Amino acid sequence: MWILRKLFDKAAPHFEKGGKLHGLYPLFEVIDTFFFTPPKGTEGSCHVRDTLDFKRMMMVVVYALIPCTLMAMYNTGYQANHVMAVMETSGELPSATGWRAPCFDLLNRWGESCFGSRFLYDPANILGCFLHGAFYFLPVYIVTLIVGGFWEVLFAIVRKHEVNEGFLVTGLLFPLTLPPTIPLWQVACGISFGVVLGKEVFGGTGRNWLNPALAGRAYLFFAHAGQISGNTVWTAVDGYSGATPLSAATASDGGAVALATSHFTWLDSFLGFIPGSMGETSTLACLFGAAVLIFTGVASWRIMASMTAGALGMACLFNWLGSGTNAAFSIAPHWHFVLGGFAFGAVFMATDPISSAMTKTGQCLYGLFIGVLILIVRVLNPAFPEGTMLAILLGNVVAPLMDYYVVKRHIAKRTARATAK
Repeated sequence: MWILRKLFDKAAPHFEKGGKLHGLYPLFEVIDTFFFTPPKGTEGSCHVRDTLDFKRMMMVVVYALIPCTLMAMYNTGYQANHVMAVMETSGELPSATGWRAPCFDLLNRWGESCFGSRFLYDPANILGCFLHGAFYFLPVYIVTLIVGGFWEVLFAIVRKHEVNEGFLVTGLLFPLTLPPTIPLWQVACGISFGVVLGKEVFGGTGRNWLNPALAGRAYLFFAHAGQISGNTVWTAVDGYSGATPLSAATASDGGAVALATSHFTWLDSFLGFIPGSMGETSTLACLFGAAVLIFTGVASWRIMASMTAGALGMACLFNWLGSGTNAAFSIAPHWHFVLGGFAFGAVFMATDPISSAMTKTGQCLYGLFIGVLILIVRVLNPAFPEGTMLAILLGNVVAPLMDYYVVKRHIAKRTARATAK
């Protein structure tokens, strides 16, 4: 590493004030601090609460997302291989199109020559499933980093400030919320919307009032609904259509009966072996991330707990009320927690420290509000079976208002105590 440090020190004068490349200093600084601790420190008297600065906080979130990322690649390949094996058995021969076709052919030949087993068409081949899924997840992730990183660096250069590490989190959250078949040009449009209009126009990291990753996904959901919703986008096999358990359960003839008769069990849904957005299917992976975020103090356990409590209460209420026309009323509460993006949203999206509530009471109200709203959208609005995204975005909007009235109430109570004395 000392060689790399020496190279950075040699190049630094060209990017510092007075150098020929001074305008590109934010780009140089973000690369330097990615590998090494910043050389500058606070001088004089100061108060240090702990060693958790913004960069370390963002990296903790990235580490917490690793289980979801690995599961995204494995389950994407597993679902595709399972469907391809069934189709091959029935006499059909599904094949990839575009640039993936020669890659998959090479992958199969490599698997047969080295391991005596094809990587495709075999859902029992763990490495094959992982590699198959990586061919769908990694291009989405790379496009997100390139396009989103371009906007981050551009705004940093124009505003003459450092490139914030917050994009590392946004750049990983966004692809995890997308289906595997999403066109890459739409990925570029979605992350551009999320970074530029969801964050940078309001001043950048720390000033955004919406979660940038969710803002980008919301844009895709409404602008390109055909590629972000429906039954043809969740499994990476050309020409195959298959509904997610959530969309089947919330259909007019779905509900508890649809879940009971489907080939997906509750355990499958908990572990993540179901079709869906690439990184949102595994509740277990989300729980690993929740443990990391809560233990390190990066995310608020109050938001997670109150969001779960709000959803549980509404699910029980809908079960108690029942409905002769809406089958979604009959979905058991424990199913709601493993379907769709509820767990992923509760752990990684709703707890965003910038766009969520700040006060302790506000966090409880904020989480409760989102949990209740998710169930209302899921059950009462069949046009939007997945209400997590919309509920969290609306929660982002009202979070400052909740904090405002919580603080105002505290001031009133303190004023009353002071006056009484």
